[in-house]
Amino acid sequence: MGRVSTPIDRAEAQAILEQLAGPDARLRDDQWAAIEALVVQRRRALVVQRTGWGKSAVYFIAAKLLRARGHGPTVIVSPLLALMRNQVDAAQRAGVHAATINSANVTEWADVQSRVAAGDLDVLLVSPERLNNPDFRDEVLPSLAARAGLVVVDEAHCVSDWGHDFRPDYRRIRTLIAELGAGVPVLATTATANDRVVDDVAGQLGVGGGDTLVLRGGLDRESLRLSVVAAGGPAQRAAWIGTHLGELPGSGIVYTLTVAQAHDVAADLRAQGFAVAAYTGSTDSADREQLEADLLANRVKALIATSALGMGFDKPDLGFVIHLGAPSSPIAYYQQVGRAGRSTDSAEVVLLPGVEDQDIWRYFASLAFPSEALVRKVIGELSQDRPLSTPALEPLVDLNRSRLEVVLKVLDVDGAVRRVKGGWLATGAPWSYDEQRYRTLEALRRAEQQAMLDYQSTDGCRMSFLRAQLNDPQLAEGERCGRCDNCAGSRFDGAVDAAAAAATRDRLMRPGVEITPRRQWPSGLARLGVELSGRIVDGPEPGRVIGRLTDLGWGPRLRRLLDEPDQPVPDEVVRAAVAVLASWDWQERPTAVMGLDSATHPVLIGTLTERLAELGRLTYLGTLRYPAGRRAVTAANSAYRVAALHGSWQEPAELGPGGPVLLVDDVTDTGWTLTMAARVLRAAGAPQVLPFALASVN
Repeated sequence: MGRVSTPIDRAEAQAILEQLAGPDARLRDDQWAAIEALVVQRRRALVVQRTGWGKSAVYFIAAKLLRARGHGPTVIVSPLLALMRNQVDAAQRAGVHAATINSANVTEWADVQSRVAAGDLDVLLVSPERLNNPDFRDEVLPSLAARAGLVVVDEAHCVSDWGHDFRPDYRRIRTLIAELGAGVPVLATTATANDRVVDDVAGQLGVGGGDTLVLRGGLDRESLRLSVVAAGGPAQRAAWIGTHLGELPGSGIVYTLTVAQAHDVAADLRAQGFAVAAYTGSTDSADREQLEADLLANRVKALIATSALGMGFDKPDLGFVIHLGAPSSPIAYYQQVGRAGRSTDSAEVVLLPGVEDQDIWRYFASLAFPSEALVRKVIGELSQDRPLSTPALEPLVDLNRSRLEVVLKVLDVDGAVRRVKGGWLATGAPWSYDEQRYRTLEALRRAEQQAMLDYQSTDGCRMSFLRAQLNDPQLAEGERCGRCDNCAGSRFDGAVDAAAAAATRDRLMRPGVEITPRRQWPSGLARLGVELSGRIVDGPEPGRVIGRLTDLGWGPRLRRLLDEPDQPVPDEVVRAAVAVLASWDWQERPTAVMGLDSATHPVLIGTLTERLAELGRLTYLGTLRYPAGRRAVTAANSAYRVAALHGSWQEPAELGPGGPVLLVDDVTDTGWTLTMAARVLRAAGAPQVLPFALASVN
């Protein structure tokens, strides 16, 4: 492909590797093969190698060699901020001038782009989202593509919707590659790609065909000691972590499936004296950077993290990875446990599965690509000449913001819409909904979930099980690692000291989570016939719930209660509600209580409202009722939800000049039901409305 450059000497590449990784590092034969193909032969390559193999060394060495021979900067598309920070640090060790353009360094973008234009950078790392930013795409990308010495697609499995971490923005890379100058080499790298993902990535990135170098190695991790421990319910499993954390080697990561669980576990472990911190998708970017530094420097025993701490985080001596709850894919699981033991002889990997894991899998699966009718609605609302912003489009289609953004990105890649300054335009190009593909994807996800359950129950080698899921070409039939609990015997007992479990349960079961009221009306309500806009001035005060459906304490109990047939409120729930109310730091105590009408739990809410009136000596106001024949609100989009709730309740009797009203519901999700109901009570004379619910969804 293209011209052949001046030959290079392996010793030159070895010298750069030593700058990157230290004097004891040795260049692997496959690393050298990839570097030679990129630098000398100007080919395209796909490298699928295990975590810790040294994929980043390949592209940093190639980048420096290409720059030394007069070629342009290397462009690395990198998915996570943690990954970018580690890569910039690694590049600097090798004397490579690197910079990033991502959401966390907005103030530096102009300077970085100036350095690119001036030729002062050897490596530019960009997030995939930047590739379709109008300014970057139109003003920076064309010249960069024309002058690039090398393009690298890191964590390339993100390109494929068959992969475990598909990201629509990654599909933009096809456009970048199509616009490359003649003979510009391309390197795609990943550790987590099975046969199907490899084929898909190769096709999308144009690296398929006879001239492509494919380097696919074995995926065994000799240092990892895999275990599955059955430790009981959520409190018992959290207690197990507290019991064993101190004896685990070095510092590590404890993964949870939800943000609530991460904060629950972190708080519980801190209460026991452990130096730990929560790290989630909602953690501020500056705080994330500090937490990563703390873990790298062993200033914390563990980060309690969601999958936000994943690809590319590089701590070679990470001593352990624990999962409180199983990911829905064994491929994602392999990727996360691969953080451990990169430079150590042994690292502990422990899975603590729970029966509630599958509920969480189903919830995330419900956020899949929407129906054809909804997607066509999105296209239909867009003009071909006047752009519409995402917030302006949101009230026109029944999709919440995050799902709408995914749909727009997919449609953009498919050519049906285009992102421009000011929003989105329809292109007018024909578009078809690939229903068969989405059905096949759904079946694949179900198969992955079953495989994760099979991993937990297998009596075979656990490492070989994971390698088989990734179609490891070097896996021999019947091969056993000799290190996992099934090969070498169990190292951990699932039993937990009764007193420790009780103490953990008490800490987790302390009821009470604040719910923040809505402060601003969604835009575009007037188009739906609702004349509300701007700041909400007649809504509720901050409220409380007993617990989140996703937390480790009250979550399982509340899910069970809400899944069962409607029934009078249990005494333990009443006691928890009273405890929440007793600790509520309201400005003025409520004088009355009213329940919200419910199609699913009228008895539960009604009896809870009556009990709270009796125990709190509050005036019982009955139920705020829906009119007969009203349809349930199913809208996910905020504007549609508000419009559906507007005028939904019968006018209550005058509440009189009393004090604040406690408004009781079963579950709160978006907060709009409590907001709209509070407005009805405020209009009827309530000076304040204090929302209270049994549970919140998140």
